Amino acid sequence: MAEKLKPKAAGYALASVAGVVSLACLLLVIVAKEFAINLFGAIFHGIDLSQIVANNITISSAALGFVEVVVIGFILGWLFAVIYNKLK
Repeated sequence: MAEKLKPKAAGYALASVAGVVSLACLLLVIVAKEFAINLFGAIFHGIDLSQIVANNITISSAALGFVEVVVIGFILGWLFAVIYNKLK
């Protein structure tokens, strides 16, 4: 029988991955804004993101977005492990 997942460990793992992806996304937007808009537009099935893109990214908005992504990642990872363990 497979072992149960540790909810905190799963939460920290997903939070870490989400944080790295968030930072990579921020860097891509800063370095290659037009490319990032086209890339993310393709990911979201052709939605024109140029109409809603922010023209100025502040340090506080980037930090807030990072914190939000990490917290949501932790919650989702924790919830995944709890549900997975219940189904075992």
